[in-house]
Amino acid sequence: MLKSIIKPIITFSIEVYDYLVLYLGLLWLGILSLCWTLAATLLYPILPKHYAIHLGRYAIMLSFRAYLASLSASGRCSFDLTALDKLRNETPLIIAPNHPCLLDAVMIISRLPNVACVMKSELMDSIFLGAGARLARYISNEPIRQMTLEASDDFKTGSHLLLFPEGTRTTQQPINPLKGSIALISLKAQVPVQTILIETNSPYLSKGWSLFRKPSMPVSYKITLGKRFDPPENSHDLMTELEDYFLHALKPTTQNSILSSTTSQHQGKFCLNSKETTLP
Repeated sequence: MLKSIIKPIITFSIEVYDYLVLYLGLLWLGILSLCWTLAATLLYPILPKHYAIHLGRYAIMLSFRAYLASLSASGRCSFDLTALDKLRNETPLIIAPNHPCLLDAVMIISRLPNVACVMKSELMDSIFLGAGARLARYISNEPIRQMTLEASDDFKTGSHLLLFPEGTRTTQQPINPLKGSIALISLKAQVPVQTILIETNSPYLSKGWSLFRKPSMPVSYKITLGKRFDPPENSHDLMTELEDYFLHALKPTTQNSILSSTTSQHQGKFCLNSKETTLP
């Protein structure tokens, strides 16, 4: 009798706590973003480019790390990101992850103090992200020619480039059709492509997932380093190799439809993939 009374209370309490973790986490991220937006807006016109880049990227790294740390402290989210630390002192690389959710860039940038991120052009004007992105000299994905030139120039400073080969979050298993700007940049700049594999047990913030929809918790993420590809002599060849690699490395599990589901919550483990611009 007592057990039947206590169990619903415990279940309800956990549910309430999970909602608090979700919404307070989003509020915390919003506060961090707005504070840095204000600071970046003031600093952009006065800081020399060299100092702006280093300060901007380091500040974003710390902000994202603080956000993830708060989620980890809740006990309802876990992040195994230590594999990324091996890239800190590497020579310039194009970092090419799969793209299961909106947190992917946050997780990667939180471990790397000097990485430029290729962003959708509309995000460069976002009130939450725009000013900080401009200070850090992040790169717009349009037009492609300009993106390629800016990325090639940025490598000369010794930095990495974060570029999702899908160009958007995964919508089909195991990967979306690859896009070719990553190969074009690697060819032009003669910089290797380091693949990153992101695994999660949740569809949280996948394509079509509402920002305020609570997932089943706990949620876990793990990042591992994938294969590194040398700069190509032919961009088409590299795209073929990348696609083959991701297809084999990111094997869908029993929940192949997990991304397309927006009405139910899932528990099984799954892996996703990413890609960026289609070669003619």
